[in-house]
Amino acid sequence: MKFLSFALVCIVAIVGVAASNWWRHGTAAVELTTGTYLTPSRELPDFSLIDQRGQTFGAAKLRGHWSLLFFGYTNCPDFCPTTLTTLAAMQKRLRAAKSTVLPQVIFVSVDAKRDTPAQLALYVPYFDPDFIGLTAADQPSIEAVAKKLGVGVIIQPTSDGNYTVDHTGALFVLNPDGRIAAILTGPFSVAALQSDFQRVVAAAGNRSARS
Repeated sequence: MKFLSFALVCIVAIVGVAASNWWRHGTAAVELTTGTYLTPSRELPDFSLIDQRGQTFGAAKLRGHWSLLFFGYTNCPDFCPTTLTTLAAMQKRLRAAKSTVLPQVIFVSVDAKRDTPAQLALYVPYFDPDFIGLTAADQPSIEAVAKKLGVGVIIQPTSDGNYTVDHTGALFVLNPDGRIAAILTGPFSVAALQSDFQRVVAAAGNRSARS
């Protein structure tokens, strides 16, 4: 799978070390199948991006909702559409179960040149009409946001004069305060993703009840 290139494996290793520094002083209170629960939660770095409607989207719009934040790009051959399909299936299951907590799913493009708001408006709703797509005015801007979260991005030229983008495939679970509650690194399945998300939400509810 092209996504799992040697360069990306190196990125994942580096990000794993960096991420461990975020939570090394905390004690994991919840065991997750696909990632790591952060306690305490971590502040999300401020950012300003553009959604698929051409509107500014910043950290303030994450407050008041549970969110799942995922970096990718629309020309991604396999990992991105597979992950978005899994997220869409999870959302469908949560809706069918009439879950009281339905996360907003946010797809952040790491390919600002090709992924304009108009392109995201065509791509993202294919998976779920409620999914949100974000991009930036230029590549340095989006890479600056990714770097703040420890997400690696590498542009790989191809023989036909085009390019692919290797990127870290983590999912960030954000609580209604807009803080990072968990980092999920896969492998992702619908059942495991749903279970982990609901565990994180339940843990937050338990802490609120105790406080």
